[in-house]
Amino acid sequence: MKTFNVPEFYRSPIISKIKQFRKLQDPRKQDNSPTLLDFGPVQFYISRHFGFCYGVENAIEISFKALEENTGKRLYLLSQMIHNPAVNKDLMERGIQFLQDTNGQQLISFDELTPQDVVIIPAFGAPLAILELLKSKGIRTETYDTTCPFVQRVWKKSESIGKDNYTIIIHGKHNHEETRSTFSRSDQHNKAVIIRDLAEAQLLGDYILGKKSQQEFEIDFKDKHSAYFNIDTDLLRVGVINQTTMLASETQEIADYFKNLMQDNYGIENINKHFADTRDTLCYATNENQNATYGLLDTDADIAIVVGGYNSSNTSHLVELCERKFSTFFISSANEIKDYTLIHHFDYPNKKHLSTSGWLPDLPITKIVLTSGASCPDSAIEDVIYKILSFYSQTRSIDDVLKNLS
Repeated sequence: MKTFNVPEFYRSPIISKIKQFRKLQDPRKQDNSPTLLDFGPVQFYISRHFGFCYGVENAIEISFKALEENTGKRLYLLSQMIHNPAVNKDLMERGIQFLQDTNGQQLISFDELTPQDVVIIPAFGAPLAILELLKSKGIRTETYDTTCPFVQRVWKKSESIGKDNYTIIIHGKHNHEETRSTFSRSDQHNKAVIIRDLAEAQLLGDYILGKKSQQEFEIDFKDKHSAYFNIDTDLLRVGVINQTTMLASETQEIADYFKNLMQDNYGIENINKHFADTRDTLCYATNENQNATYGLLDTDADIAIVVGGYNSSNTSHLVELCERKFSTFFISSANEIKDYTLIHHFDYPNKKHLSTSGWLPDLPITKIVLTSGASCPDSAIEDVIYKILSFYSQTRSIDDVLKNLS
């Protein structure tokens, strides 16, 4: 796989050695068990896969290239390049301004743009209408387009099934940048509808089965479907694609639900006339990180720490998985760990910032699961390790621990 020129301050000597060790030990990526860092009084279970993915490193490389090649020009990102506050803050401090926030709300008017300005397209892509608007202003967005190749693969699949007259069901968060971008392309080729989870899939299933009315559909899926969507004609043939950062197992569960529903409704011999096989839209990094998190669940750890942006979809799903077994703390950086007794963290389901006292167990040996989202620098994980080690005395040295990896 291609390597990218990512600034060294996003790297970590510790994490690089761990990843290289695991790569040599398990080149086919068949072992999802974590790496144990045994410092004596505290042990870390480091996830097999975590941190910057291909798409994120590609986006960072292109963004820094834009900075190097356009001294003196005004540089803009359409919205957050990735969902990581440290990376976005770093780009802003280097002179890049944001045109929109993560929800698509305008921060700087497009009217201020000139053909001399540079606009970087984020890793999530951009809706077609916005690309056309920027083009009309004489801005060449293709020069610094950081759209993830795996997002583009989903777009190609939506085009393919749309042209085959399947309605496109998008598993995603309807206000997420990537989902908005994917919807704009899906809508160009056929009717499309966005569902958030299995519950909404089953709700849509009621319309396929004729249990609910068009009027109810307009309410249940308000702002989540193509114009002039007709439940009587547009739900006869469907295919499922995903926002690449969703929980892979849930996307598969949703696809299986619609396949079984169509099979029961029309017979197994007619399934291909009513359901498109789209399993290849799942992102490799999302799959790897989530599968590695299942490996973490097999440990006897006491707590879990997940590091990443609080608006990061892929990170939130790692939190969701860890919470199935551990007391889990979702933090944006080591700065959220105030001391041995206090941690600030994020309650993702309720979108609330919390402070928890006595978060670190007082045990002879404390075992901690540690992972991060695909948009989180390895340096952030290293910072967390050092911060927690500072709370303990008589720990083994980093060099000694790394020499004894197994």
